[in-house]
Amino acid sequence: MRVAVIGAGYVGLVTGVGLATVGHDVTCVEINASRVAAINAGRSPLHEPGLAERLQATLAAGRFRAASVLPPAVRDAQVILICVGTPSAPTGAIDLQAVQGAARQIGQALRQVQSYRVVAVKSTVVPGTTEGVIGPTVWAAAGQGVENIGLAMNPEFLREGDAVADFLAPDRIVVGAIDARSAEVMRELYAPFNAPLFITNPRTAEMIKYTSNALLATLISFSNQIAAICEATPDVDVQTVMDAVHMDRRLTPVMGGRPVQPGILAYLRAGAGFGGSCLPKDVKALRAYARAVHAPTELLDAVLAINDQRPRHLVKLAENALGSLAGRTVAVLGLTFKPGSDDLRDSPALRVVELLQEAGAHVRGYDPMITPDGAAQHSLHMSANGNGIEICTSARQALTNADAALITTGWRDFASLDWSEMASVMRMPIVVDGRRILDGAHGLDGVTLLKIGYKAI
Repeated sequence: MRVAVIGAGYVGLVTGVGLATVGHDVTCVEINASRVAAINAGRSPLHEPGLAERLQATLAAGRFRAASVLPPAVRDAQVILICVGTPSAPTGAIDLQAVQGAARQIGQALRQVQSYRVVAVKSTVVPGTTEGVIGPTVWAAAGQGVENIGLAMNPEFLREGDAVADFLAPDRIVVGAIDARSAEVMRELYAPFNAPLFITNPRTAEMIKYTSNALLATLISFSNQIAAICEATPDVDVQTVMDAVHMDRRLTPVMGGRPVQPGILAYLRAGAGFGGSCLPKDVKALRAYARAVHAPTELLDAVLAINDQRPRHLVKLAENALGSLAGRTVAVLGLTFKPGSDDLRDSPALRVVELLQEAGAHVRGYDPMITPDGAAQHSLHMSANGNGIEICTSARQALTNADAALITTGWRDFASLDWSEMASVMRMPIVVDGRRILDGAHGLDGVTLLKIGYKAI
């Protein structure tokens, strides 16, 4: 099938390359000319395992290309996928400007086109948006109706760091179609994939996406609430508690005589809180939508409140150990919101940096994926109060003469450091393990290790 993907960001590029990989002919439309040039040269603008290789292969096969002009790509396509951003507004509701703009341009491009095609929304939008906003915008701009332009909601379920694998081997495909004809076209699009296909209405598909992410966020906040209780109870370790809870056969089924732990248990672990481009934004958007339709939001309120507290809690542990953070040098190990990613969006680590700076600390940051130049691009060189952050090129550099360190991203690199050497270069070898990755690490005898979720007697 001929497919146009509007937006070459994280979702759009992975989707476009994935569809081209299974044999579709894909044009990815992107307004950023430098990004278009990089993509067409085979250079992925995103750090995502396997993406660059798939991009180069599909370019070479002639099944994928990027373009900066929308109308030709849309007019030639049988399926048009909207993959533009829906950032948070100050109220927590989603900003639909980019989605509506894309819908309007699609409609205008189809104004003189009579052959049937389907517009599908992959951008995350609240229930009612596809039918109530996107469809009417496309149809009005095109001067046509659903008889010529079908409509569907097709949410994505991609994990950063595993997005290519998730797209090519999905655990489910959800299509919220406005009618049977739209559903049939989308069914053909996904025919190459061996996965359960849920055909439903657009509102249900929109709700499935938000429910999926809200569940993951809830598991994380639940784990962090338990961690806080463990910290108030001497000699109770949240890691041991969760290890035992995980072995419940409803969480860890026994298959072939052996326990099999599903990936979702990773969300039932205490840490520094959730971040990234999806969970914070989507929980806030779902809460804003629920309030707009007069539905209760107590659980969502608690999930967000607990998550907001986590960075402050990590900083408080360091402050308690030092007495005061004013004038202290503190190393923050890990800046991205999760290991295996270069994404800084809504990273708990950045909030930790802000809080340390507000307390008067000099902050050094190190992350395997963030260079000093990359940090400058994300304005990490300056905080709201004007204090700078020194971006280091190694953990050792960040830790040298530091009064304390906070581990805020669970990079395994940090667990394999020679901590006896790291302690020797620190002014005060105090380490707050905000991701519990140092359990079992070697060379910690000279380190004052503060573990989240555990209070020694």
